[in-house]
Amino acid sequence: MGRRSGALRIVGLTLAGVLALGAAAGGWAYWHLNHNIKSVDIDGALGDDRPPKAMITPSGTASAAPLPTGSLNILVLGSDSRGSKADQKLGGGDSSGARSDTAMVVHVDAGRTKATVVSIPRDTLVTRPSCPLSSGGSTAVAYGSMFNSAYSVGGPVCAVKTVESITGVRMDHFVEIDFSGFARLVDALGGVTVTTDQDIHDDKSHLNLSAGTHRLDGTQALALARTRHGIGDGSDLGRIGLQQKLVKALLEQMAGTSLLTDPARLYRVADAVTASLTTDTGLDSLGELTRLGQSLKGLTADRVRTVMMPVVTAPSDPNRVIAKEPAASELWASLR
Repeated sequence: MGRRSGALRIVGLTLAGVLALGAAAGGWAYWHLNHNIKSVDIDGALGDDRPPKAMITPSGTASAAPLPTGSLNILVLGSDSRGSKADQKLGGGDSSGARSDTAMVVHVDAGRTKATVVSIPRDTLVTRPSCPLSSGGSTAVAYGSMFNSAYSVGGPVCAVKTVESITGVRMDHFVEIDFSGFARLVDALGGVTVTTDQDIHDDKSHLNLSAGTHRLDGTQALALARTRHGIGDGSDLGRIGLQQKLVKALLEQMAGTSLLTDPARLYRVADAVTASLTTDTGLDSLGELTRLGQSLKGLTADRVRTVMMPVVTAPSDPNRVIAKEPAASELWASLR
């Protein structure tokens, strides 16, 4: 496998190997990993009051189920649950509840050979729309709210609706990655190598690194993903840069690890990946995830652009940001 493979392509090929492993093991591995994946019915909760879907174009031969080639938008959230003692040991701090501390809109162009990943700062002030609640009723519209409050008050459904509201872009899929599961994934891969440009000393995430190249285990990698107080001005903008660097390093590690020739490690990696995932109901099985990965076989890392939503300091609060216009609207329009 080339070291330039894209993220979803790697996941798809890994899961394809798991499908073969599951068949060889009499189906138990497949059953276990398939049942690891949690899902939320985003489409059922939000109904039709959403931006229009992009046109999906099938490909393939008449003898095989065609793979889609149309453009695709996926909201990827990193959820940071901090309530348990175990999670606090991983650097989560002493606050309670779950937060969407990482939010990225992954746009795959038609043809699925190029992609743009847009990070949305969690400290962005937005108008949070009214969101349906699983218990019945709905949340109230909230003006000037932090972006990540959507997940806190209404879970994945409200996170998706808020992103669609501020971008005007339909989210075709939703993927949530639990940060504790992320740490398990890094450990299953044997660690990840990251180069930092500056010293990092953050007593909140319990991370202390000197500038240079480091081999991080899962706990350290998770602390790096959470770090913001030990770099720059302590804002979320600095953390986004570290997260993007970590994602690229992790992709290199996955691409350079011979998973398909090591069934035991392949299973550990797949178990960590699936156990940490919550998806929409369109991606809640190994088969569907593998099919998505196969449709992205032409997407390589050199064709993935990472950017941040243009923002400026909020006039009402120097510790918050707002979308910079018209640059933000122009960026989202390019992804429709």
